[in-house]
Amino acid sequence: MRICIIASLCCLLTFPLLANEESKNVFVMSYFTGNGEDGLHLCWSEDGLNWKTLNDGKSFMTPTVGAHKLVRDPSIVQAPDGTFHMVWTISWTQPGIGYAHSKDLINWSEQKLIPVMEDEPTVRNCWAPELFFDESSKTYYIFWSSTIPNRFEGVGSEDNYNHRQYYITTKDFQTFSPTKLYFEPGHNVIDGYLAKDGEQYLLFYKDETLRPTAKKSIHLAIGKSPLGPFEPQKEIGHTNWVEGPSAIKIGDYWHVYYDCYRAGHYGAVRSKDLKTWENITDKISFPKGVRHGTIFQVAPEVVRKLENVK
Repeated sequence: MRICIIASLCCLLTFPLLANEESKNVFVMSYFTGNGEDGLHLCWSEDGLNWKTLNDGKSFMTPTVGAHKLVRDPSIVQAPDGTFHMVWTISWTQPGIGYAHSKDLINWSEQKLIPVMEDEPTVRNCWAPELFFDESSKTYYIFWSSTIPNRFEGVGSEDNYNHRQYYITTKDFQTFSPTKLYFEPGHNVIDGYLAKDGEQYLLFYKDETLRPTAKKSIHLAIGKSPLGPFEPQKEIGHTNWVEGPSAIKIGDYWHVYYDCYRAGHYGAVRSKDLKTWENITDKISFPKGVRHGTIFQVAPEVVRKLENVK
């Protein structure tokens, strides 16, 4: 009996105390800091409001692919077999994105470059790839934003960027479908994030329009499949000059988090009906320096192992 008590105390001292850890998942966010040079960062939360650093704020994976060797905008999805798949922005200018996988978010596979826009010789960039797994078809959707000069009328952002969103699909991350146009709302658009809500699909994104009037705001579009077609709803953020939305449902509320990059902090809104959005920025706390994160749920033991990385 005495040995059991001592063992139990050791567990409490070694691992974070997770409320009801046998009955609920916790939240992890993948993010980058600075310009993305040092790689993948992770933080976690029990309630989706208060977020704590992991690995003392150090990187979990150093970038090795791409001309600029960056990990920006990391997006992670956990497969049914438990594997974590990740895509990310590798460069400001290359026609491809990064990919790697892991069983524990600690030890990562060899990184590879997926040349998603190799058939577009004039493409300027491949930014903020997002990963979505459709359970019904067992298919992964990867979508991102690119500017192809003169492809669409008008210029909506800095340095003559006029982004639209493109996508590919895969079932094994070995073979991929041809690249196709994903979302064209009639204006410059970046930073898409896809979530399923019952029988509908929610596409959160940034209106990147700069001229004649700056938008730089978070919006929602709703579709009946992972490919839409998506019907734009309205602006949902509490302010403009924000980017990198990530959404997750907690209880009755959809929470949408985003990077207030000019103000240097994270913001968030929430809604029960996807129509009326409440600003909850004053209720959240994130580690300093968090940039463009993607939030997902994991079992408590995943965080327990991450907390004990040396």
